[in-house]
Amino acid sequence: MSEKADTKSRIVDAAEKLFGMNGFEATSLRDITREASVNLAAINYHFQSKDSLIDAIVARRIEPVNKRRMELLDAAGPNPTLEQILTAFMAPVMKVKTDAMVPLMGRILSNPDLFVDRVFLKHLAPVSQRFSEALSKALPDLPPSEVLWRLHFSVAVMTHTMLWGRVYPKITNGICDIADRDALVDRAVRFVAAGFRAPASQESD
Repeated sequence: MSEKADTKSRIVDAAEKLFGMNGFEATSLRDITREASVNLAAINYHFQSKDSLIDAIVARRIEPVNKRRMELLDAAGPNPTLEQILTAFMAPVMKVKTDAMVPLMGRILSNPDLFVDRVFLKHLAPVSQRFSEALSKALPDLPPSEVLWRLHFSVAVMTHTMLWGRVYPKITNGICDIADRDALVDRAVRFVAAGFRAPASQESD
């Protein structure tokens, strides 16, 4: 790794750690320079601004997940089953084992406006559209509003599990453990698929 690449990587690692611990607003660029053992000029050279640094951190975590989601959905063929669609959507997130991602995810998800601006509009809107279309095709009798509601419910299952998974053994006397990620995904997909197949709400379009 070149010196420039190493410096950039240290900055991103340090910023991700501090943003996860203290939040975006409470973390200054000087905090990051101390944690990364670099000077302010290095941050300005690589990222130009704090906003650009935040975007780089989010992209580093989100883009590989989105790429894997699309790969799995494409591999399922032109007419994937509901379970194949949900597995493609959920597995790439639920199989991530990077502990550093969890505090940052928690910070972002605790601020809906931040999530919309930093994550959804920049990284997730096309993914959401693709999976909504696939789900509508797999469940043609389900109204569009119900597809979207249930997709959001599936996100809630996925994110809650990732954020709280480390304490599940403590609150379930060791019964629930996310160590086996394949089993975890299978359970989540079965649960969410049953929800998608439930009768539509009477208030649906």
